[in-house]
Amino acid sequence: MIIFYFGLILFILGGIGILIAAFKTSLLWGLGCLLFWPVTIAFVIFHWSEAKNPFFLQLTALFIMLLNTPN
Repeated sequence: MIIFYFGLILFILGGIGILIAAFKTSLLWGLGCLLFWPVTIAFVIFHWSEAKNPFFLQLTALFIMLLNTPN
């Protein structure tokens, strides 16, 4: 159970990292990522060099959470 919550915290931190990268790129990217999730996917695709580390953090966290789902 503790490992699941650790993964959840990592997932949230990865999302915050993507938001920070989006706001560093421009205000419109940041607001778009904050308000509409499809914009986040587009941001990760178009700005891969800035978004790859938080994306991989979220991917790893998702893997941790799926392996340790609570019953």
